[in-house]
Parts: sequence; structure tokens; C-alpha cells
Amino acid sequence: MKWSALFTSSVGRKWVMGLTGIFLILFLVVHVGLNACIWAMDGGVMFNKAAHFMGSNVVPRILELGLFVGFILHMLQGWTLELSNRAARKKGYAVSMGNKGSKWYSRSMGILGTLLFLFLVMHLSHFWVPSRITGLNPVLIDGKEYHDLYGEMLSVFQGNLVVVILYVLGCFSLAWHLLHGFQSAFRTIGVTNTRYLTLIEKTGFVFSVVVSMAFALMPVSMYLGWVK
Repeated sequence: MKWSALFTSSVGRKWVMGLTGIFLILFLVVHVGLNACIWAMDGGVMFNKAAHFMGSNVVPRILELGLFVGFILHMLQGWTLELSNRAARKKGYAVSMGNKGSKWYSRSMGILGTLLFLFLVMHLSHFWVPSRITGLNPVLIDGKEYHDLYGEMLSVFQGNLVVVILYVLGCFSLAWHLLHGFQSAFRTIGVTNTRYLTLIEKTGFVFSVVVSMAFALMPVSMYLGWVK
């Protein structure tokens, strides 16, 4: 397959979707692990140190650039495939098969992906822009200054129920998107063995629920004062 076919052919686009999807899944593992530091109950010390490491070292910063490229490719190819599929279905089925043919979330990946894009814009404006561009208030930890990203999280979520609800809804969209996307990514890159696919589907279900629930509990924990 030519390189240009990765971005122009249906098969190539699916490969890009699969590979970038796996890359983004790995990112979610790192992201949820880092954010879970808010539950260390140490006033944000561990979280701010972890965030500082990710923002000040060369390797994480290079990976961050790759992450943005991965997000953009994943979204663009996803929208392109969605439009192509809709164009190919000029006439709908005489009888709708509903969930007998496929799960509703597998048929709604374009909508779920768009909701996640809108959520991502809000999330970046709340945390990435202040931490990378406009700056955050410093906090002293062991005599060294760190960006107080933990304090920014408290500021965003405490006392702002609307924002918390939007984040929780975004996490629900993520869960449904992952339920299909996790196993679909591995199918796309060539995993066809039934035993492996069964394991991947079960792993994907657990991953989708656990990771999305963990992300949703973070703003809820701060809003309800479970962490301070």
C-alpha cells in the first residue's frame, strides 16, 4: 500500500483509525494514571510533581506533539469515513435491524467522536492552555516551584456544577466510544483469531468502564469535597 493510500483509500483510512486509536488508548492509560494522583490525599503534591515531570521533560513533550497529531488524524479520518459510509448508503434499509445488526454505539461512532471533540476543546481550554500558554500560579513543594495544576482543577470543578456535569457526560461519551473502538482498532490491524478477539472484547469492556468511570469521578470528587 502506498503512503498516499493511507489517507485516500477506505482501507488506508481504517488502518490510520486503528493505529491512532491504539495510540490514544495508550495515552488514556498514562493520563488516567497520572490524574489518579489527586486521590493521594496530600494536597496535590504527588499530582503536581507528576504533571511537572510530564510538562518539563523532552520525551513527554515530544510525545505530546505526537498525541496532537494522533488526535487530529483520528478525528479527520473518522469524519471522512463517516461521510463516505453515509454517501454509500444512498437508500436506507427497508427494515431497520437495530441492535440485531450492530450495537447502537458502533453505528454512532461519528456522533460520539464529535461529542468527544467538543469535550476535548473544553478540556484543553481548562487545563492545557493555562499550563502551557497563559501560565498557572506557582506552588512551593520541597522548596521548589511547581505549576499548581491541582489548584487549577479545584478552581474549575469546585462550586461549578454545570462544568462537572459536562465532564461526566463527556466521560459517558468516551465509554460508549471505547466500547466499540477498542476492539475495532485491533480488528483493523489484523487480529482475527477468535480466542484473541474474545479476550480483546472483554478487556475492552473492562477498560472502557473503568477508565471512563475513573475520569468521571475526578470532577465529582472535587465538587463534592472528597479531595481538597
